[in-house]
This record gives sequence, C-alpha cells and structure tokens, in this order.
Amino acid sequence: MVEQVDAIVLSGGSVYGLAAADEVAVWLGARGRGFRFPHLGPEVPSAPIVPGAILFDLANGGDKAWGETPPYRALARQAAEAAAERFDLGAAGAGFGAMAGRLRGGTGSASIVTQDGFTVGAITAVNAFGSVVAGDQQTFWAAPYEIDGEFGGRGCAGLATAPDDWGLAKIDAHPRQNTTLACIALDAAVTKAEARRIAIMAQDGLARAIRPVHAPFDGDVVFVLATGEKPLPEPRARAVATLGAYAADTLARAVARGVYEAQRQA
Repeated sequence: MVEQVDAIVLSGGSVYGLAAADEVAVWLGARGRGFRFPHLGPEVPSAPIVPGAILFDLANGGDKAWGETPPYRALARQAAEAAAERFDLGAAGAGFGAMAGRLRGGTGSASIVTQDGFTVGAITAVNAFGSVVAGDQQTFWAAPYEIDGEFGGRGCAGLATAPDDWGLAKIDAHPRQNTTLACIALDAAVTKAEARRIAIMAQDGLARAIRPVHAPFDGDVVFVLATGEKPLPEPRARAVATLGAYAADTLARAVARGVYEAQRQA
C-alpha cells in the first residue's frame, strides 16, 4: 500500500548493523518524516519507511569488544546528519570493513545520463566471495563499461581466464559471510512493478563485475529508488528496458570503482 520510502540504509556489522536502519527511522520520525495516519489523530507519530541491508565484516579486523553498545546506531545518526551529494568511496561507510574476494572491498558509486535525459546512479558496498579482477589480477571484469578512467583505466586487454580459475576469489568462504549491497537511483517516474524489473536487470551488473557471483556464500541485494521527476516515454516497456540496461552497466562500474578506491587507500 505504501509506494514511497524515506531512506535506504546499507551497513556493515552483520546482525549488529541492523540497528542502523532503526536509528535512521528514529531520526526521520523526530523530524516529521514518514507515513502519516491522519485518521488516527495527531498524537499518532509518523512511520518512516526505511528498508535496509547489512553485510558481514566482523572477521575483517578492528575492535569488536563493544559489549552492549555496538557503534551502528551512532554511525547511522552521523550518516543521516551528513547525507549529501558528495560522499567518500572505498574504505568508507558500509564498505569500510568489506572484502572483495581477497582484495579490500569498499563503497563504490557511478552514474550516467541516458540519451533520453534520465539520470541513473548506483551505490554499492562490495563484500563479495568472487573476484572483481580477471586472471592477470589487475584488469577489472567491469573494464568494458568504464568511463573516463574512473577505476584506473587499465583497459580490457587482460580480460581472459580459464573456466575453473576464480583468481582472487576468497579461499575459505562460508555461507552468510559475503554480500554485495547495492542501490540504484533514477529520476524517472516508474511504478513499483517497473522498479522491480529494473532491479532484476540491475542484478546483471554484479555478474559483469564479480566472478563468480550469487554463490551459496553470497547474499546479494539490489534496491531501486525513483524520484519520479521525469515521466517515461511510450512505449513504457522499452523505456524500462533501457533504464534496466543502463542500471546494470552503472552498477558494474560502481563495483569496480569501490574496490579500486579501497586499493588506493590500502
């Protein structure tokens, strides 16, 4: 029944990180944001709609002796108060403690304006089982989609590997410990069903950037948001397909960029 959300929260911290979405909901509710219940009277508070997802980074170093006060509520409040068009990539945010195969993972982002004038943006926290680079351990699988050297401009010459060579994938992987979180944002006016189709297509961006992907060890998720500023042209199905294709390419770029930036900081 509710077609809008007030925020999306991506967090590290495994189950402890679930508190991040709760804190953002509290922060938004205190500011009057959220779904209203006017027929129940003014004393009923609004209900912020805040989907969220977490990744497992508890074994990747750092002090976890937090007792009964994990840091994720405080971190979420800081993130909500600092929300802006510019933000740090690499070892930052939800991707701070992430690993992309055996490389340091991180938070990545990319965007593009389509030929029809729609903006497609992607943000991701890469904590995958698979590798984001090919057999030479340098060339990003997402290299064909790179724009303006955004993740090093290494080109596509190294895009080759044996069928059973997983390169820098994690050696000792376990279920529920690897996840790539992602969010696609559009300025198009799409329905919930159309957004779901775009999310399905955007998942292919992970397959273009990570090998292997969607393994039993992974718990990947893609959210799609739309501001609704620009109406879709007819035929709508073709417009949705175009946005989905752009979303997949943009997400692939975001994955590579997140790992690239994390490697630069290492």
